[in-house]
Amino acid sequence: MGSSVKALDLLLAAVKDKGLVKAGGKQRTDSTHVLAAVRDLNRLELAGESVRAVLEGLAAAAPDWLADAIDVSGWAKRYTARVDSWRLPTSETARAELARVYGIDGFALLTAVYSADAPSWLRELPAVEVLRVVLMQNYTRTVTGGREVITRREADTDGLPPGRLRVSSPSDTAARWGVKRDTFWNGYKVHITETCASPSTDSCATSTGSAELPATGIGQQQSAAGTRPELPNLITNVATTDATVPDVATTEPIHRHLAARDLLPSEHYVDSGYPSAELISRSATDFGIALITPVLGDHSPQARAGTGFDRTHFTIDFDRQQATCPQGQTSTS
Repeated sequence: MGSSVKALDLLLAAVKDKGLVKAGGKQRTDSTHVLAAVRDLNRLELAGESVRAVLEGLAAAAPDWLADAIDVSGWAKRYTARVDSWRLPTSETARAELARVYGIDGFALLTAVYSADAPSWLRELPAVEVLRVVLMQNYTRTVTGGREVITRREADTDGLPPGRLRVSSPSDTAARWGVKRDTFWNGYKVHITETCASPSTDSCATSTGSAELPATGIGQQQSAAGTRPELPNLITNVATTDATVPDVATTEPIHRHLAARDLLPSEHYVDSGYPSAELISRSATDFGIALITPVLGDHSPQARAGTGFDRTHFTIDFDRQQATCPQGQTSTS
């Protein structure tokens, strides 16, 4: 990520010197989903693949130690092939038992790796840490009457970590499951900001859904004969987050990045996922930016029911720091 940001900084510095981009004017930001370059795994497959990843790592790094530490021949049946490459049991009972076996194998591996006679550097293998986190997030381990009991966590009874923390693949520990309207994916979101001022077409308005992009798209810009060529629309910032990060959390960081490049716009067009009342105000005071955006409607229970009092029934006097309720009573503190 560092090298790509540096490359964009150098490119923008070059086009700034040529007068192709500058601070002020209009820019727009929108996001799209990015799929992680991994197979989608359910929780059962995730547990099995995490164990298999550790076995492969140990087999390459310390094959002799691994052969002495576990019954390799017995485990080979379960972990020679990728877990998602063979048909998993269909019955809930069989799947629950397989999940329990994966958990037992995983904890047995960690116990062996962290034992006093194991080479200490084995604990530093990335796959070992991934397995530790996956087991912690998906299993419980208790000792009852001197007997160890390992069970898979259930959301209703044991609780599961929030999606922003939950590992979804041992091959990419930063990827997360995300959902946006009807799209459900495992990976990331990328937020792209570009200039969009055009004398002939206000392409910025597309971000708020009130206009269409010019037919020739981004980078088109050939004016009529005899007039000065229009400036191209240029990307000024690219921000990547995991799939769980809401758009609104990226608005201020985007402004900070644009400020560092001396490319803050006067008007910033975004869709309704990016603003909040606080951000609209702070964008103006801290960055001198007018955040042009539709604001989300009031979806409170009162507003949906059409009864009672929602926030629109109250009058706020910010200068006096007072609120007046629908009955005409004024706050005293």
